[in-house]
Amino acid sequence: MPPRRKPTSTRQKKADQQLKRAIKRGDVPPPEVKKTANRHHKRRIGPTGQQIGSTDTAAIESARKLQSAFVKLPPGFLEETKVLASNLALPRPIADEKTVFHWADRDDDPNLEVLSCPKRPKWRFDMSKIEVERNEEGVFTKWLAQTDQAIEKWQNQQVPNTPDQVCMPRSTSYFERNLEVWRQLWRVSEISQIILVLLDSRCPILHFPPSLAAYLADRKVILVLTKADITGTARVDAWIKYIHDNYPNLRVVQVESYTEKEASSEQQGRALYEPFIPEHFRSKLVQVIKEVHEELLEPPERVKSHPDRLKNWIPPVKRVIDWDGVLQAKGSKVGLTVGGAAVPRPQSPEGEQSEDTDHRQEPSYLTVGLIGQPNVGKSSLLNALFGAWKVRASKTPGKTKHFQTLYWTADVRLVDCPGLVMPNYVPMEMQVLSGILPISRVSAVPACIYHASQFLPLERIYNLVHPATKVHPVEDKRTWREGMKTEETNKNSTPLSWTAMDILTAYADAKGWVTAKAGRPDVHRAGNAILRAVAEGRIGWAFWPPGTPLDQVASGGGPEQGIWIPRGDVADEETEPESDGEVDVGEGQHQALSNEEDSIEEDDEEELDDVPDAEIPLGVGRFGALAISGNDEDGDESDSST
Repeated sequence: MPPRRKPTSTRQKKADQQLKRAIKRGDVPPPEVKKTANRHHKRRIGPTGQQIGSTDTAAIESARKLQSAFVKLPPGFLEETKVLASNLALPRPIADEKTVFHWADRDDDPNLEVLSCPKRPKWRFDMSKIEVERNEEGVFTKWLAQTDQAIEKWQNQQVPNTPDQVCMPRSTSYFERNLEVWRQLWRVSEISQIILVLLDSRCPILHFPPSLAAYLADRKVILVLTKADITGTARVDAWIKYIHDNYPNLRVVQVESYTEKEASSEQQGRALYEPFIPEHFRSKLVQVIKEVHEELLEPPERVKSHPDRLKNWIPPVKRVIDWDGVLQAKGSKVGLTVGGAAVPRPQSPEGEQSEDTDHRQEPSYLTVGLIGQPNVGKSSLLNALFGAWKVRASKTPGKTKHFQTLYWTADVRLVDCPGLVMPNYVPMEMQVLSGILPISRVSAVPACIYHASQFLPLERIYNLVHPATKVHPVEDKRTWREGMKTEETNKNSTPLSWTAMDILTAYADAKGWVTAKAGRPDVHRAGNAILRAVAEGRIGWAFWPPGTPLDQVASGGGPEQGIWIPRGDVADEETEPESDGEVDVGEGQHQALSNEEDSIEEDDEEELDDVPDAEIPLGVGRFGALAISGNDEDGDESDSST
């Protein structure tokens, strides 16, 4: 009997993965799912007598509604940027001015409209659900049209190309276009008395745009700079000073959310991380929340001036809070999930919010909301504060779909809001560089690599070999005559100029990644891997705040470094920290989720994109990826790419 043939070949698996990526980017419409009734499938019965895994698709449809929606790039833009990425030489060395973040991509034109976040229209408890949703849909549709018009006007204000200077066309700016995701923000901001806005310390001002600042203008806000371990003390202090100068009324703290586990035999040479926040960061954060809480306990001037009102005045927050308990609360005994937004409603007869304090009650707990753009570390900070895996966190932006409410102590609860891409006059390439957008949704990979190469010497970070040096010179077989140049004098001694496509080709050659059919270097896969390393912090980088003196910038690093922060402990940065975990917060038990599950849900490319360590020579050749590099999945990756 002949051997049984495998149902799926390597080529078919590769084609299926490419199709999934194209569907995620929006280049190919999703296939229609045919519903077939399976009469022979038996449903499992749970201990309560209910079926497990019922055929009701309401939960699936609800999850799909919370998927982030972005605009699709036109095919002409993708083709033009691909050609320019192959022809435009990268400026080398990188100028010191590039290390200072500036609003060069955002014109200070008074004709440009001020971008804003959509606000929830006013509602009453006596309104029906349909009436509230129709009002919200009408306001959101109007806001979406105005924002699209403003972004398009800004995008068209670009410097035209000249025969002497050709530049990349300005891309559009992405922002959240799904109303259901904005409703999550509305609910979190409504039930929160104090709001923590998390900002990536590598470029905080990019994550706190004017639209978000205006939306939270009348709220008690604390800015939290995350990933301080990547940025470094000097840059973080400079950014804190810059924020204080521009937002003097806001408090700023910095945090770290992970620490490396002790080495064990199960790690197999890989660095594993666990949620942890140093005590001085925890104390500072709790102290700042305590100070804002004390401000909320102070009655307003209109109440102080009337003794009768002051006597009956009820603060908007709980008066007595055990702050020592908050400071020491950590472990599996805290952070129990509760269902929904259990905010005490006012007890007025009409059911409306009234300024009459006789009908208001003191809240049972202090509610602190966590707001920010995707991938700034909101869920990671929650896990670090609790000292255990309480909510699901991932390196993929937009992992959190629903807002999650957890009790820190009996007096304080925390609400984790899904990340939203706020409207801002920032090009798409800068959003990809900062990790706001998921890499799987990015179609203009060459343009993003070109943009990242303006600030990072990628060819130096990866020790890449220029593709032109691998082309063997054609031997001159003509008879030598007097005056002809010899082979030694024909060699070009000047350094070769790099382009974005050269970097992609050299990286794909070093990893041994080739396309399945033509056998060319897989530049798209190489671009995905590089962008992931940059966005996830495996390649350390950070901007300096605007107005930083260039002498301070030059003293912070070596020549041609740009915003790159070389680290000596990059050898173990190839594997993702243990952030892809989820816990049954009702029972306080930790259940680690495999990387395979996350790659199926979020991105099928995560298992394929393996980024080498910085400043470590890569294996050269088609089968270079077969070399052992501390990752057990390298062999599978090389099989899928050949």
